[in-house]
Amino acid sequence: MEDLSRREILKEDSLGRVLRLRAEGSDRILREACGSWVPFTGWVARFLCRRERRALLKLEGLAGVPHLDPEDSGSGRELLRNHLPGAPLSQTIFLPRDYFDHLDALVERVHGRGVCHNDLHKEQNILVLPDGRPALLDFQLASVHTDLGRAFESRCEEDLRHLQKHRRRYTRDGRGPSEQSRGKGHGLKRRPLSLVWRRTGKPLYNFVTRRVLHTRDGEQRRPSSGPWPAWQEPLGPD
Repeated sequence: MEDLSRREILKEDSLGRVLRLRAEGSDRILREACGSWVPFTGWVARFLCRRERRALLKLEGLAGVPHLDPEDSGSGRELLRNHLPGAPLSQTIFLPRDYFDHLDALVERVHGRGVCHNDLHKEQNILVLPDGRPALLDFQLASVHTDLGRAFESRCEEDLRHLQKHRRRYTRDGRGPSEQSRGKGHGLKRRPLSLVWRRTGKPLYNFVTRRVLHTRDGEQRRPSSGPWPAWQEPLGPD
């Protein structure tokens, strides 16, 4: 019989559940794309599950992102991956002085595989590992590109712009080292495709996810009042 005490529910909403499966030395994360009574949520959940799996397959072997578990079924109804230890950016207590430089580099390596995350405005999707290095979570909205044209470039810039917004928020007003206030996304402006999404697609997406599916619960952002992380010695080159 399965030991249910080893199954910790991390998130539960209209699209399904995310569980932490505890085992000695090798915890795993299971995403159950089961949907709910709300029409079409099952289809949406399975679509996002397949989308995340496709991105993780492209990123296989890359440090700082989740890896599919060998026992992953490959189905659209669930996804099994490894557990990345650490704290979300919104909850971390310490940050290396060059954390955001390493975060920029990680996202550029993801882009180098033809993958855009597309959801980096959320602080909980950015992780600080125990050694202070960055990691990325939740690739449900990630896009995989074979044509590295304008759409790909636009989405890459959007990822970097979001990182720059986090960097600026964590370093401005004396919160962090001033020499770290500019990153790869500094000075980037929204492209026309991004503006169209922000004015049309994003309001619709927010309405569906927050008002219909009620999936906003658990989204976290560090309050402007802090407390802000203490800065530690830099990690140095990779």
